[in-house]
Amino acid sequence: MSQESSQGRGARKQRTTASSRWRGWIRHHRAVSLDSALRLVRTPLGSLFTMLAIAIALVLPAGLWLMLDGARLLDAELDASATATVYLAGDVGDEEAGRIQQALNAHARIKTTRLITASQGMEEFQQSLGLGDLLNQLPENPLPATIVLTPTDPAPVAMRGLADELSAMTGVDEVRLDLAWLDRLRKLAELGRRATLGLGVLFGLGVLLVVGNTIRLAVASRRKEIEVVTLIGATHAFVRRPFLYSGAWYGLGGGILALALLALGGDWLAIPISDLAASYGASYALPGLGLVGSATLLGCSIILGWLGAWLAVSQHLANIRPR
Repeated sequence: MSQESSQGRGARKQRTTASSRWRGWIRHHRAVSLDSALRLVRTPLGSLFTMLAIAIALVLPAGLWLMLDGARLLDAELDASATATVYLAGDVGDEEAGRIQQALNAHARIKTTRLITASQGMEEFQQSLGLGDLLNQLPENPLPATIVLTPTDPAPVAMRGLADELSAMTGVDEVRLDLAWLDRLRKLAELGRRATLGLGVLFGLGVLLVVGNTIRLAVASRRKEIEVVTLIGATHAFVRRPFLYSGAWYGLGGGILALALLALGGDWLAIPISDLAASYGASYALPGLGLVGSATLLGCSIILGWLGAWLAVSQHLANIRPR
């Protein structure tokens, strides 16, 4: 009887199910994330300065990316307006010029053509110079008929090949392309893309350093607490978790501030940029980040903040030894 009663009063083993472990893990993450946010709120000025430093580091590459995105749209418009001018021989009449235009329309590598006869060319020339009918006193029209064509492939190599092919046609005197400025524009765009990539990497490292230094100071201020929880069996992942959430909160705040700065800068530059484009007879506006771009910027900012915190905490945990 005493043996049975002693067995009844003995300790009982309780099994922990996977679902209860999962719920406990979720509760701990929720509590740690909330506590990390409250610690940032308790030091608003220092937290704001850290987030502002992150925002400034993100604004420049993001702004350059937006400008390059607008340049890509402009480059697409220029590709759509790429043309070549076919100068016909001086003895080619209007009827023969029409037949040449029909042949060019049937060409697989030509999208559209526009014929400018010799008389039409003279009229346009007189109007552009403002000479009235003065040039009509010439004994003969010195201007040849021309055909302005739009190729299907605006790439410089393809257009040069098309020009060489058309130059061999009967009745064609010269095919002129003005591709130097397009080549320069594409080279400038490529330079801008590489510069943006390099600046993005450099400023991303700057974000890691800013967050890492902030988290390093936080780890140093809580060194005794870390030693105590390590003595009672806390793992490095457990100790690291609140600092990782702090880094993520810093990254989120910096990303939000960066979006605000980009919006303010875009509004501030919108009128001068549109006025400058209008002076060249074009319409241009800085593109916005949009929903996907904003989410990408916030995601990169959070990841950089988390990574900076992870590097700083891992380095200090390796040096901390409980006494």
